[in-house]
Amino acid sequence: MHMLFKSVSAALLLAMAVAPAPVVAQQLSPAVIVIVDMDRIVNESAAGKQAGTDIQAKITGLQSRATTLQNQLKTDADAIQAGQANKSLAGAALEARAKAFGEKQQQAQQELGRLEGDIQRSRQYVIKQITDAANPIITTVMRERGASIALAQGATLQHSSSLDVTNDVITRLNTSLPRVSITPPAQPAQQPRR
Repeated sequence: MHMLFKSVSAALLLAMAVAPAPVVAQQLSPAVIVIVDMDRIVNESAAGKQAGTDIQAKITGLQSRATTLQNQLKTDADAIQAGQANKSLAGAALEARAKAFGEKQQQAQQELGRLEGDIQRSRQYVIKQITDAANPIITTVMRERGASIALAQGATLQHSSSLDVTNDVITRLNTSLPRVSITPPAQPAQQPRR
């Protein structure tokens, strides 16, 4: 029995000496991680704040236009109802007026939809410009800290505040990109389907 343990022990020692996996694993350096809060970068950077103010002006303009259109439509609807009530508007005249009202209402909805779409495209364009400018800065900060991974703040459950490089990225971004445009480039016209 004593001989059996010796042969098993020798076989195990030989197997451990030949296996390269633990040696390779020990040679890898541990991952160094930095955390970046892109929402803060977009909202708190100088470019993001400037763009936010400009987009808010567009939103205010949209709200004003919506109120104007709503008041115009209400005036038209009230006139139609009053004409029906006093019987001055009936038959073909009523139908024509109702049809014109429906068309005006549809045009108003389309106009507001275009304005809302324009605001959404502006937001997306601002985010793209800031993200495109922030990415090389994040790469530089990673290199300076010896990091091999940059994670979005939202991808972590918990992390040490010492890993967060957002403030450093914002400071550098404010220097390299103080302003952005809220006017996205024109979209190419869609080709008709054949």
